[in-house]
Amino acid sequence: MSTTNQSSMIKVGIIGCGYWGPNVIRNFAALDDVEVKYICDIDQAKLARLKRSCPQAKIVTDYREILQDKSIDAVAIVLPVQLHYAIAKDSLTAGKHTLVEKPLAFKSSDAQELINLAERQGRILMVGHTFLYNSAVRYLKQYISRGECGRIFYIYSNRVNLGRLHRDINAFWSIAPHDISIFIHLLETDPISVSAFGSSHLHRGIADVVFAVLKFPENVTTHIHASWLDPVKERRMTIVGSKRMIVYDDIDSEARLKIYDKGAEMQELPRTYGEYQYRLRAGDIFIPKIDFQEPLAVECQHFIHCVRTGTTPLTDGHAGLRVVRVCEAVDRSLESGGLPVELD
Repeated sequence: MSTTNQSSMIKVGIIGCGYWGPNVIRNFAALDDVEVKYICDIDQAKLARLKRSCPQAKIVTDYREILQDKSIDAVAIVLPVQLHYAIAKDSLTAGKHTLVEKPLAFKSSDAQELINLAERQGRILMVGHTFLYNSAVRYLKQYISRGECGRIFYIYSNRVNLGRLHRDINAFWSIAPHDISIFIHLLETDPISVSAFGSSHLHRGIADVVFAVLKFPENVTTHIHASWLDPVKERRMTIVGSKRMIVYDDIDSEARLKIYDKGAEMQELPRTYGEYQYRLRAGDIFIPKIDFQEPLAVECQHFIHCVRTGTTPLTDGHAGLRVVRVCEAVDRSLESGGLPVELD
């Protein structure tokens, strides 16, 4: 993997200035060792507004102008998913380290091609699964990895809100990749099957709400409720283990994690042979102190570190491919009316 001079400024071009693009620009511009040299979008009004906040950047409407500049080290692609593959392919082919907003691509075959291309070119390919850079999720990962929860029984998440409607992708592709990436990260394995139900209310054929069940090895079941037609914004995940249970609420800035010392235990009855009873255990609730840092800031720092050192990103192309494969399987299950879809 090619690395970049440790003492030089990393020159970055940002392609896409829609909903998420300004946040990406702001966080890269805040890094001392990064120069945001280009900002690209086809919307001149957006470019004019961003020029005021990032005056040193050159604004362009054709992303190929960025790729042709040999001084550019890295590119961040913050565009609709249908454009990810083609532009990421052009970026990697031009020899640029490439950060792609989630999901990596709309087809797993395209995602795999990008992985292969990055490896041939010796360039970093990273996917913006931002929640894996969230302080609460990182704490959660360490806590589970130490065995504090015991054996994980099941996990379920609600990621709902009113708004951010799309006409090109359904609600699951839009917001559920966050939850999929967290599930795979926490369980350290891929799901073996998925089944999903959904419904379309605003645009025919585009599911506004999706309920998906992902089955993992070791009899672990997970569930995702994804919707952009709910009255209240919710980003909540519940992890149920044999020792402890955890609620991760990303909206609750005071208590993002609540750890419940609760569970059900099976005990053999005294003076019997082979007869058992279940005992419910209810203990304390622990709210850990978490020093919160903006996840996108951590993500951008990590990308630049990987560019400099050649380190494999936490959310590399393979991590992105795993998420795309699950989204594809969910689509197939939706089309079949909820039939389970096996993943290899």
